[in-house]
Formats: sequence, C-alpha cells, structure tokens
Amino acid sequence: MNYPKVSIVILNWNGILDTLECLESLQKITYLDYDVIVVDNGSEGDDVSILRDKFPTQVTVVENDHNYGFAEGSNIGMRCALNASRPAYLLLLNNDTVAEPGFLDKLVSVAESDPDIGILGPRILYHDFEGRNDVVWFTGGEIRWWHPKIWRFLKLADGDMKENRTPIRVDWVSGAAMMIRASVIDRISFLDSRYFFGHEDIDYCLRAQRHHFKIVYVPTSVVWHKVGRSRGRFAPGFADLALEYQLIKRNASTPLYVYHLLLVPLLLLKWGIGFLVKYRNRETLGRFLSNLKRTIPRGTSKTVS
Repeated sequence: MNYPKVSIVILNWNGILDTLECLESLQKITYLDYDVIVVDNGSEGDDVSILRDKFPTQVTVVENDHNYGFAEGSNIGMRCALNASRPAYLLLLNNDTVAEPGFLDKLVSVAESDPDIGILGPRILYHDFEGRNDVVWFTGGEIRWWHPKIWRFLKLADGDMKENRTPIRVDWVSGAAMMIRASVIDRISFLDSRYFFGHEDIDYCLRAQRHHFKIVYVPTSVVWHKVGRSRGRFAPGFADLALEYQLIKRNASTPLYVYHLLLVPLLLLKWGIGFLVKYRNRETLGRFLSNLKRTIPRGTSKTVS
C-alpha cells in the first residue's frame, strides 16, 4: 500500500480532556505518513500551553484569538496544513472522537482506488451508549429535497454492519470525521464559513458532488464519537432549523426553496413546542431567531459554486 501524506485537523474549544484522549488514540494508528494540526478556537483556559507541553513535536498547535466557529476554524487548520506541506488528503476529526488504529489506512485505501472519490467518512460509533461502545451513530447521509427535513442519517443496523463491509456511495458524510482529497479544495475551496456551527459538512459534500466528486462511506474504518459534547458546550441545537434553510437556499433550485418556505409555519409551530418542552432559555431562542432573520427574508436567490 502507498502512504500518501494525510494532514489531520482537530478543532479544540474548551475541550482539552477530550482533545488529549483523541490525540493519544492517534499516536496508536498504523498509518505511516500523517501529521496532526490542532486549532485552538479561542479557548478560555490554558488549553494551548497544555497541548504544546504534552506534544511539543508531534502536534502543530494553531492559536486563534477568538472562536471562529467550526467551519472557519477548520479552514484555518487546513490552510496551515497546505502551507506547511502538500498533503494528498486532509482529515477533519472532532476532538471528542477516539480513532481505531487502522481507520486511516482503510480510508486512504478506498480513496486511492478511485480518483473520482473526493470525500470519505468512516463508520462512527457511540463512544459510550449506556455502557456500550459498539452502537452505530453514523453510516453516511442521504438528501431528500422534497421532505420537510431534507437530510437524514443512513443508519444501518448493527447486523448489517457485520455483514456489509463494502464502501458505499452516499450524499454526505459527517464533519466529525471527514477526509477530503486535496484536489477538492483546489476545485471548490474550503468550508463555507457562513455556517458557524452545523450543516457545513452537508453543504461541502453537495458542492463537491456538483463538481463530479464522489462521496463515499467506508464501513471498515471506525472511530468512536462522544456525541453532543461540542454542540452541548456551544449551544442547544434548535437553531439548526434556520441553518437548514440556508443549506436549501444555497444548494437547491428556486422552486424547492419556495416549497420549503411554505412549510415554515408548520415547522415553527413544531420548533416552538419543542422549545417549550425541552429548553426554555434565552440563548437558544436568541440564536434561533438571529439565524432565522438572516435566512428567511432574503428572497429566493442561492449561491452555487
């Protein structure tokens, strides 16, 4: 097997314990040519000094002056990687993940089998699901443009995972563990920083497909994810409804966008009931309304790249 260079980009924001565990798992992987860049996204504590003390040579630490969000924080790390060397692939990896030793070998092996594969994702399991670490969280994603919720997980059963080990072409893979061929960045640039947190992975995969790149899920490659850690520290997630409208506006046709606008009253009612039942805090409400204001009133124009 060839070992083309892979740069792994990890974003840290007030999550030093998770980041350290992630980095320790990467020290055990079997792939022979990779480097690691940790972008500290304006953490409030001494995360940067801890990282530099513990990994003085093994990890490049980039210190941001404030929180740029997931998309732009990841972009900063990818730019650093591309400026430092010319990796064949860049792997975005959440700091609250733990990697199986052979996961990167398997991703690269599939990528190298077809130059049209632009983005790949592994099988993602829950790090701890009621004491179990073999429960599936993510096995690739699907887009359903006419459904009220356009995206969904293709969540296969545990039994299917044991039987089917063949890579599968999907619509999108999760940014929690997403490997990008460098030529994709050459063609479509980086993640859209207008998505501060959420939906940037789906948007990026859709853009890549418009430029004829394949998106592939690799079931033999495995990482474990402490689902919800980063999102929980950032903000509760009902603001995702507004981000979804941004996603539709930038990637779908005008008739589809108008169709989804007609569903707004029903979805707002559903969101309101959920908010009253589950959250009832100003942070969630304020972020949701702010995103909705930026998204809905701007007409039906869209950005296509």
